Amino acid sequence: MAREREGRRRDEREERDTEFVDRLVHINRVAKVVKGGRRFGFAALVVVGDQKGRVGFGHGKAREVPEAIRKATEAAKRGLIRVALREGRTLHHDVAGRHGSGKVILRAAPQGTGIIAGGPMRAVFESVGMQDVVAKSLGSSNPYNLIRATFDALKREDSPRAVAARRGLKVSALQARRRDAEPGSADSADAA
Repeated sequence: MAREREGRRRDEREERDTEFVDRLVHINRVAKVVKGGRRFGFAALVVVGDQKGRVGFGHGKAREVPEAIRKATEAAKRGLIRVALREGRTLHHDVAGRHGSGKVILRAAPQGTGIIAGGPMRAVFESVGMQDVVAKSLGSSNPYNLIRATFDALKREDSPRAVAARRGLKVSALQARRRDAEPGSADSADAA
């Protein structure tokens, strides 16, 4: 009985793992100097996502590259976050994030724009399932800082539903307010 349950859990875990796409962002070879010379190891940075709005990153270290990647992938799956996507393809609004001296600016983009982003940020957007986004990195180009800054920005992004709930409004009322506030809209021209 217990063995069957354990086997079922393992099957469920394997099934859950297959839905994720993992991207290797960076591998760093590190050396420890010991009495007999240098002992080499590897550090891996991996981004994992389900391409439906969940994404995570992980860092793993080991003596061999595959083991470091495996550890990083497991760490990434443990730290998944959910990102609200507009129409399943882009951000709801422009957002900025930072970590250390790495700063990123993420902008929502019209359909067909594609992913305009550099290196580590591109891996995050592909893993989360974003199709149209414009991103700019400022400051540090360290992949660890850029990934963390990108995640900081994605955590700051809110859907209209979340904003409406926080303000105690309905989504339609929130969007009506936005239309009224936009310069050049028909309603604001009539009022003037």
